[in-house]
Amino acid sequence: MTDQYETRGIRRVLLELGGFAKNALGNFFTPGFLCLFIPLLLLWELLPRTGLVPESLLPRLSTVAAAFWDMLLHKDLALHILYSLGRFFAAFSIAVALAVPIGLLMGWNLKIRSIFLPLWQLLSPIPPPAWVPMTIIIFGIGSSMHIFLMVIGIFYPVLFNTYQGVKDTDPRYLASARVFGASEFTLLRHVYFWHAFGAIIMSLKTGVAMGLVMLVIGEAYGGRMGIGFLLGQAKDYFLIPDMMVCMGLLGFIGWFLIEVLKYLEIKLSVWKVGR
Repeated sequence: MTDQYETRGIRRVLLELGGFAKNALGNFFTPGFLCLFIPLLLLWELLPRTGLVPESLLPRLSTVAAAFWDMLLHKDLALHILYSLGRFFAAFSIAVALAVPIGLLMGWNLKIRSIFLPLWQLLSPIPPPAWVPMTIIIFGIGSSMHIFLMVIGIFYPVLFNTYQGVKDTDPRYLASARVFGASEFTLLRHVYFWHAFGAIIMSLKTGVAMGLVMLVIGEAYGGRMGIGFLLGQAKDYFLIPDMMVCMGLLGFIGWFLIEVLKYLEIKLSVWKVGR
C-alpha cells in the first residue's frame, strides 16, 4: 500500500513538472517567436565576427558561452548563484509574510487603513536604492544588508496591490457570504483573499523584478559573494563577457520565478481558466 502511494506521489510530481514545463516553455517554441529569436542569436554571433560591431563592445555569443563555462569551472559561479538565491528567497519570504497580511487588513478595515496607509504612502515614494547608505550604517556590509534592501524593494508592490485587490472586492460577494452566516474572519480567508489573489500574484511578479534589482545593488555595494558581486567585479575589470553572463543569469532567474508564479496562479485560480 505504501509503495502504491509513493508511486502515485511520484507520478503526480512528474505530471506537475510536465505541466509547468509545457506552460513555461510553450511561448518559446512557437514558430513566430523562433523566427525572431534564432535570427537574433545568429546576428549576435555574426556581427562581432565580421567586424561590423567591435567585439570589444559586443562579444560574440560563443565568447559569452565560453566565459560562462570558465566562470562555472574556475570562479565558483554555482556557489555565487546559491548565495544570491538564498538571500533572495529569505527577503522574498519576509516581504510577502509582512505585506500580504497588512494589505489584507488595510483593505478590510477602515480603522486599520486610517492608521497605517498614510505611513506607507509617506515611505513608499523613497526609491529603494536611496536606503543603501542608511542600511550600511545600521546593518553593516553583509547578508543582513542585502536582505533588508530586497525586502524594501519587494514589500511595497505586494502591499499596495493586496490592499487594492481587497478594497475592490465586489460587495455582492460579501453580501452573499453574509447571508449564509459567514463571519468577518471567514470573509477575509475565503472572499477578500481570493478576490485579491490575482492582484497579489501580479504584485509578486513585480516584487521578483524589484528584488533582483536590489540584490544586484546590495551585492555590488558590499559583500564577497553573489551574482551582483561578480557583476561589479566584471565591471571594474571591464570583462564584458562576464558581465553578460551575470546579466543573462539574472534574466533567467527572474523569468523562471515569474513562470513559477504564473503556474501557481493557473493551479489555484481555477475560475480564471479560459479568460
